[in-house]
Amino acid sequence: MIGVSGPGAWPGEDVLEAQTTVLGDLVDVPPEVRGLPFLVHLPARGPSGTLVARTLGLLVDLPAELGPHGWRLADRPGGDLARTRAATREDLDALAVAGHGYAGPLVVPVLGPVTLAATVYLARGDRAVADGGALRDLADSLAAGVAEHLGAVRRAVPGAEPLVLVHEPSLAQAVAGVLPSFSGYARLRRVPGPLAAERVGTVVDGARSGGAGGVVVHGGAAWTTVPTVRAAGADAVALEVAALDEPGWERVAEAVEAGLRLWAHVPPQRSSQCAGPDAVGQARTVTERWRRVGLPAAGLDDVVLLAPEPTGGPDEARGALAGVVRAARVVAETVHG
Repeated sequence: MIGVSGPGAWPGEDVLEAQTTVLGDLVDVPPEVRGLPFLVHLPARGPSGTLVARTLGLLVDLPAELGPHGWRLADRPGGDLARTRAATREDLDALAVAGHGYAGPLVVPVLGPVTLAATVYLARGDRAVADGGALRDLADSLAAGVAEHLGAVRRAVPGAEPLVLVHEPSLAQAVAGVLPSFSGYARLRRVPGPLAAERVGTVVDGARSGGAGGVVVHGGAAWTTVPTVRAAGADAVALEVAALDEPGWERVAEAVEAGLRLWAHVPPQRSSQCAGPDAVGQARTVTERWRRVGLPAAGLDDVVLLAPEPTGGPDEARGALAGVVRAARVVAETVHG
């Protein structure tokens, strides 16, 4: 059954309202669509509300702090980390209230180890991704932290079946060796593909040890991440499908035929004054290329549509999520007629 979910970010500052909205709207979906509610984070709440901060707060025995240029690893925990962890506890409390009595899938987003290392600085130095030992330590610490976090999620909502969505938007750049250094005048040393797959795989394994029913790795807009995601042992790959060209879709087809499922991160719906939002056009960003590369229509039943990153306020985000549900119904009609 075609699924619908979201990347995790949500506008506004009221986490209980946001979590209640997401759970309610993705539980109350048409019978031909499978809603997969997700644990929200609210970037509008400040530095502690971003996915970077939330993921750093999960690390075990690896503290971080806010510096002049962003987050950096630290020698000991401080106030920045305490605020981040307090916000996470608040989110879990809101989840417990919003999800009372809920039983079913729950998507838990985290930032992946390579992107986290590409975002965070060493206590004394450049980005952590430039240091092989730091990248390994981040992956190991994150794997342990994700496992603990899933335990907390299940305590908040005992009926939840966690699925972990590992965001890796910088994976392709790290493997290609095009990430800029702090000065901007040089490029950081590339992370070899097999090593990147090993580090992501560490977190995949950690999520499974924590009880995840599935692990999805979001490779961003680059199809070149697909081999790394496959080698990491993920169950599914998420990609921004509007950015995929023909070779990209061919690589996706190879992965799907090998057993990897696709989470299609769809673009925002276009709309006009006369016709309104174009759910059919949004659905076609998946169905047309899927058919063109020779994948069977029945395989679309295993696809999950990820809503676009929210823009505007909560009402706009809610409308965009409802639009993706409509697009999923269009995909279901393609499969079942």
